[in-house]
Amino acid sequence: MKYNKSVEMYLETTYILENNHGHAHVVEIAEHLDITKPSVTKAMDRLKDEGLINKESYGHITLTEKGKDVAKQIYHKHCIVTQFLKESLDLSPKEASINACRMEHIITDAMLEAIEDYIEKTGS
Repeated sequence: MKYNKSVEMYLETTYILENNHGHAHVVEIAEHLDITKPSVTKAMDRLKDEGLINKESYGHITLTEKGKDVAKQIYHKHCIVTQFLKESLDLSPKEASINACRMEHIITDAMLEAIEDYIEKTGS
């Protein structure tokens, strides 16, 4: 299933925070994405309804297996594109990550595969 950029950003951010702390909170997601807490709360309710997250009454947010699968794919795409931009265009890690974050939502699977092949061929 294809998700929009906003959903992908929420899932990826939750994935990163969950990996770092075991769970996420609305305030952490809001800070990471530089958006308001009410926006995050509304989005988390939607993601919970879609079966992508678990949201406990005391504020802990974790990904469901379905949510984790989607988030892993998004994060993988981010990492691969970041690596490609750093190594092929010699961008700084920060600049590569900023651009990868934008690109990860629009590239096709074929382009991702081509980037992965490029990285493999160049031994990066």
